[in-house]
Amino acid sequence: MGILLACLASAGAAGLSQSSHTEQTSAHAVANWRKAIDHAAVVAPDARVLVLEIGSGRLLASAHLAEAGRTLATPGSTLKPLLLYFALSTGRWDAECRVACSRKLRIGDHQLNCSHPATDPMDAEQALTWSCNSYFAELAGTLAPEELHRALSVRGLLGATGLTRQESTAAFRQPRSREQVQLAVLGVEGIRVTLPELAAAYRSLAIELAAHPESAAARTVRAGLADSASFGMAGAAALGGVPIAGKTGTASAETGGATHGWFVGLAPAESPQVVVAVYLPTGHGSDAAQVAASLLVLSPLRKP
Repeated sequence: MGILLACLASAGAAGLSQSSHTEQTSAHAVANWRKAIDHAAVVAPDARVLVLEIGSGRLLASAHLAEAGRTLATPGSTLKPLLLYFALSTGRWDAECRVACSRKLRIGDHQLNCSHPATDPMDAEQALTWSCNSYFAELAGTLAPEELHRALSVRGLLGATGLTRQESTAAFRQPRSREQVQLAVLGVEGIRVTLPELAAAYRSLAIELAAHPESAAARTVRAGLADSASFGMAGAAALGGVPIAGKTGTASAETGGATHGWFVGLAPAESPQVVVAVYLPTGHGSDAAQVAASLLVLSPLRKP
């Protein structure tokens, strides 16, 4: 009996020790994320930045959180991976479908020319890597207006996240035509979101990709995001020294004016632990990706 009690006491002490160690490790990681965000804030003082833990949904660190939760802005190309996954996983689109792009595109009053290099017709993975507007305008044409709301709401994009007090919720205008669906899919008209909403939507996407890793939808979106943040349109994010899978977005208010920039990424790319989300009130998506890189270079994910 004495031996048994001693063993139980030893096991209990070991359990407490392990729990204490886990808490200390977690606190250390949070402190390091905060230092990393402080560094990013020096690089871009106006940047709104969030680091969201994928497993728990916990906000690890942030900069200008209150403003991030209140600011509604057109999301630009950050919607593309969310809508591509929806279209592929529901059988509305084939990942092998190729679309030719002349790099010139006009929809309504919006000139949406592509900035990617001239290339042969692209499949879904390549189109996500290079953020091809022509490709996603074609994909959008296959979605009924009511399906767009479903595609966004299933990722939690159109509701409050609880990450900040007094947060705004997405402003979504139900499209009534093919053209309006296209403009919403491209993130330039009919929808405005907050940074916490985008971060939460990408967390939801990361969980979905992990749950169905061998599906064509998951393989395509995962590869497209990884390539985008490696050598594609979001390649500046790779300068942080941490493999990340992510997407940039550049847009302006629906009435025009200066552009704002977004970057949302999953890191590390091979087995994502966090969502890194950046919003710049003035700038481009590539600028936001550089802010993400300045954060990652001092993050707990950076290996010596």
